Amino acid sequence: MTAPDRYSLPEGVVGLNGPVDKPAPGTLPLRGDLAHIALAQSYLAAHYVIPQPRAVGAAPAMLKLNMRDDAEDGTTLPAGQAIELLDCAGDWAWITCGPEGPSGYVRLGQLAPVIDA
Repeated sequence: MTAPDRYSLPEGVVGLNGPVDKPAPGTLPLRGDLAHIALAQSYLAAHYVIPQPRAVGAAPAMLKLNMRDDAEDGTTLPAGQAIELLDCAGDWAWITCGPEGPSGYVRLGQLAPVIDA
């Protein structure tokens, strides 16, 4: 995982210069409405997010390709794996292991608790 303090806002005009292949679901942290800030120079999204560092909880977590328990499975992340939190909706979290992925959805309860320093 790349340290979030290494992500910076893109400089200059952000835009595309031609067609870009859409990555397969569960790979890059990219949705139509939101993308990882590190992808801003390469992929167009309505909004970009600087991720928050978190970790998978005490049990392995199966990434889902949609916010549904019956959604297609993606990658399984081991317990304690460092991840980046991109978005929350209800009790679902959209997470990634970094700008190169994998990415997917897990229940918020599958993440380790946030410990305030």
